[in-house]
Amino acid sequence: MQRYRGIVDNTAYHQRTLPGKIVLKPLLLSHFTATSCIGRGLDQTLDALRHGRSGLAPCTFETVELITFIGVVEGLDDVCIPPHLAAFDCRNNRLAQIAFTQDNFAIAVHDAAEKYGHQRIGVFIGTSTSGILETELAYRRRDPVTGTLPGDFHYSTQHNTFSVADFTRQYFGLTGPAVAVSSACSSSAKVFSSARRMMAAGLIDAAVVGGVDTLCLTTLYGFNSLGLTATQACRPYDTTRDGISIGEAGAFALLEHAPEQLDDHAVLLLGVGESSDAYHMSSPHPEGLGARMAMQAALDMAGLVPQDIDYINLHGTATPSNDAAEGKAIAALFGAMTPCSSTKGATGHTLGAAGGVEAIICALALQNDLLPAGLNTRQLDPAIPLNYLLANRTQAITRVMSNSFGFGGTNCSLIFGRAK
Repeated sequence: MQRYRGIVDNTAYHQRTLPGKIVLKPLLLSHFTATSCIGRGLDQTLDALRHGRSGLAPCTFETVELITFIGVVEGLDDVCIPPHLAAFDCRNNRLAQIAFTQDNFAIAVHDAAEKYGHQRIGVFIGTSTSGILETELAYRRRDPVTGTLPGDFHYSTQHNTFSVADFTRQYFGLTGPAVAVSSACSSSAKVFSSARRMMAAGLIDAAVVGGVDTLCLTTLYGFNSLGLTATQACRPYDTTRDGISIGEAGAFALLEHAPEQLDDHAVLLLGVGESSDAYHMSSPHPEGLGARMAMQAALDMAGLVPQDIDYINLHGTATPSNDAAEGKAIAALFGAMTPCSSTKGATGHTLGAAGGVEAIICALALQNDLLPAGLNTRQLDPAIPLNYLLANRTQAITRVMSNSFGFGGTNCSLIFGRAK
């Protein structure tokens, strides 16, 4: 590595030093995809966003008896895991496989492996529930005398948090580092930071990043016991909001170093900001201090100021305390002018997959000059003075921010931009 005139330069890491800041060279999202209750792949997802179509519906999942709305990806029970990976068969990995097969994503990863080497591509996957449903189903079939779980249940490959990261690595035949991030609702936003650090260190040349979370009884009944599930489709930032609508999703991106020449529609990761305020196990800091720290850190890494951001995809869970705290943080840092919305009214809160799904929504927004409306919200909370979008807006945008804030104050903000 050589340092000269304020520049650090080697093949894996580039930065330019500004007064009081270190601004990293952007990374390219060379390929990306998302599958959720609003569609499989980018075309269906974009169509749902453009037409304001929500995928939320009354809960009829499994044996759950709750008055709430959820976002289901249909057809997961029909997915066949490849025979050599049969030990990984569970709802979570089936959803991951569906996402792999959309938008030529699998082809892009295989091409990257040929280009860089299978050992030079990392895997960074966020999840919170992983394969809990598989354990719930196995528990029903336990031996009535001994309580032993059935022999075809494999905790390490079906339930374990690392299962989906290991499945991803083996599905693509990659031999580089593999990491599972489980930091609640910021899990698949933080994977961008983990991958960026490893690429900056020169340990890998590219990374498969993303998140997968699927429905299970533990999540639905657990959030209900906390009084956090909505009785209708969630209404972020509405004056009568009453909780979340849980969804499931899988979203992935291939991160590479950006070449000198880029297509005008290329999407770049400009900045990542993280904080851990640890204010409370499940509630955010009432003034949103951790959220504000994460957003400011992302701006600093990107070398931007708040006025440079054209749109903010809010964490926007539709719980009274979360929306109020995030709203205060946004207002303190950005004021009341920056357009913003929560897309959880469309997809539901996909928990560990939320950061990944909303990163892809931000990428689509950039490529299509689309500011998506926050669905289901009718009367904005007057105590949260934001420029919240109740209808889609079409305008040229170049930089957007995506917020993901998890239990325990594990906060992450991402900034994406168009190459143009």
